[in-house]
Amino acid sequence: MIDKTVRTVAEALAGIRDGSVVLIGGFAGAGEPRHLLAGLLEHGARDLTIVGIHAGMADDGIGALVAAGRVRKAIVSWARNPNGPIPLAAMMRAGRAELELVPQGTLAERIHAAGSGVPAFFTATSVGTSLAHGKEHREIDGRTYVLEKAIFADVALIEAWQADRWGNLTYRRAGRNLNPVMAAAAKLTIAQTQHLVDLGAIEPDHIVTPGIYVHRVVHIPYGDPPL
Repeated sequence: MIDKTVRTVAEALAGIRDGSVVLIGGFAGAGEPRHLLAGLLEHGARDLTIVGIHAGMADDGIGALVAAGRVRKAIVSWARNPNGPIPLAAMMRAGRAELELVPQGTLAERIHAAGSGVPAFFTATSVGTSLAHGKEHREIDGRTYVLEKAIFADVALIEAWQADRWGNLTYRRAGRNLNPVMAAAAKLTIAQTQHLVDLGAIEPDHIVTPGIYVHRVVHIPYGDPPL
């Protein structure tokens, strides 16, 4: 019998190694795997490369990982906080962390490409800016494009609205964001879900992430996420 559910966050995160590339779903509270991030801090893995929309703030899970010195590199679209400094900035000044900024659409497509088995693609985004420095350029039909490489990950930490024991997932509103593409791009996909339902309770055409992409599911009921 296939059953991908685990009882605890610690069990869900077992085996994550130092130096892993970790995809982290969600943005601004929606779809963020908060309990998995807290568990990863307790787990102790170091020298991580984290990939997500933002680099974390002082009071969130990603920021706590950075502040604890667990993150070697952040590949993100947003690394500023108008309300104050972020932990990554201090780590970068100390030479303890690196930052790679990627436009949000390009970031999503680099992750999607990995899940589709596409090693790289050309895009016009970032042409003529410092973000394109050192990357291959090519003219196609009279327009210049820059080569972007897919982001293949060791681990994806995602948050779902519903899951069954096979790992089939649904998402709620903005919680869908990058979670589905991340689920397909990692060797190990771990989902925390707000609702664990019986097999067959999710209508087939409502499944967003098929269980074939998901390896572990942990049930974390903590109320409705932000819209």
